[in-house]
Amino acid sequence: MKRIIVDYKKLTPEILSLLVEKYPDGYDDKHIIKFKNAKNESIEAVEVRTEDTIYLVKISKKLEVSMADFDIDDYEDDDFNENIVDIQNREEESLDD
Repeated sequence: MKRIIVDYKKLTPEILSLLVEKYPDGYDDKHIIKFKNAKNESIEAVEVRTEDTIYLVKISKKLEVSMADFDIDDYEDDDFNENIVDIQNREEESLDD
């Protein structure tokens, strides 16, 4: 299973939808995962899973606002699927570095 760290700026509608579904009332301290990244920086994230991937979404104020305002109907299917592929490719490239 792949693990991908996702920043707020790179969230896709799919990942945001999963977050809203998993945390409909928002997340709190018991949901937060703390770890060090490859640069030894402290990261706080919440986790969502798909069949083959674990997404660790970095916590920020903007993430909370995005989750509160999210409506899946605002996204078209073609854009939605292109963004998913794009973010997975970028994350895989950053892991190779």
